[in-house]
Amino acid sequence: MSEISTSIVIFFTFTTLVTLLCFYHTHKSRKQLAGIFIWMAVVGILGYFGFYRVQNTIPPRFVFLLAPGILFVIVYFFFTKNNTISNEENFKWLTLLHTIRIPVEIVLYYVFIEGYIPDLMTFEGYNYDILSGISAPIIYYAVFVKKWIGKKGLLIWNFICLGLLVNILTIAVLSAQTPIQQLAFDQPNIGVTYFPFVWLPAVIVPIVLYSHLVSIKLLLNFRNSKTAANNGYK
Repeated sequence: MSEISTSIVIFFTFTTLVTLLCFYHTHKSRKQLAGIFIWMAVVGILGYFGFYRVQNTIPPRFVFLLAPGILFVIVYFFFTKNNTISNEENFKWLTLLHTIRIPVEIVLYYVFIEGYIPDLMTFEGYNYDILSGISAPIIYYAVFVKKWIGKKGLLIWNFICLGLLVNILTIAVLSAQTPIQQLAFDQPNIGVTYFPFVWLPAVIVPIVLYSHLVSIKLLLNFRNSKTAANNGYK
């Protein structure tokens, strides 16, 4: 198996940093950013030395790659009362952030070509997540610039894109080399266990998930609040 090309590694690293920049604009919290960087360093070091590629362990190493970030997002979302998305400008970034899913899908396609993930995880297979990235700037323009779409339309879009995220996560988990693998036995999902692609399930996916959950929560809260009227939502 050949090494993943340097250009893809550089492109994905840049994509991850842009994701962090967008996320920072949604909160403007340096503490959160510092915490993510620390987590990135831990995951990156473990990935570089092959920790996540070890098989036949209980629990599977893949669990330590995906579960911590997802669990943290869920716990933080449901058990934190304070809302740091305090104005429309921050809320706009929650929508624009999803544009990052375009380069992520491009990276996944080239990682597939080099034999590290199955075609099921690309836009040539059953991964339609790139539609979220393509539609994000369009939705942003329609909602926040032209006001063509109100909060109800934005809410529906977030639910749809959240479903697309769950879809690719399911495929990725069932394609990984674990005891529960059900898909892609001829070309399993091993690409995300290599550095720096470990940042996709450990960092980017939790950020995207959190952005959807927060957006949905805010939009539901805006339904009968004065905040919706003040921010120009219909």
